[in-house]
Amino acid sequence: MATIAIYAGAALAEIAGCFAFWAWLKLGKPVWWLLPGLISLVAFAWLLTLVESPAAGRVFAAYGGIYIVASLAWMALVEKVSPDRYDLTGAALCLTGAAVIVAAPR
Repeated sequence: MATIAIYAGAALAEIAGCFAFWAWLKLGKPVWWLLPGLISLVAFAWLLTLVESPAAGRVFAAYGGIYIVASLAWMALVEKVSPDRYDLTGAALCLTGAAVIVAAPR
């Protein structure tokens, strides 16, 4: 359960950080938006180091599924764009893959 919370926090931090850059470059927000964006991206990287695993690549791969779902939630909640059935199907496939990576007996 702690791993899921870490992944969720990392996803929120990564998306917020990337969105700050998007807002500056694409939406005309002021350059100071980059400061909280950079802080969010540092928090994202730090959070992923809290996941117990002998391989960073496995942590990053499993995180990918969580990131995709969180990105679609961001799109719906912040950008007010509803995910379509293809978005949702793709997210379900990615979550299934992440679950296999995390839950595999090793």
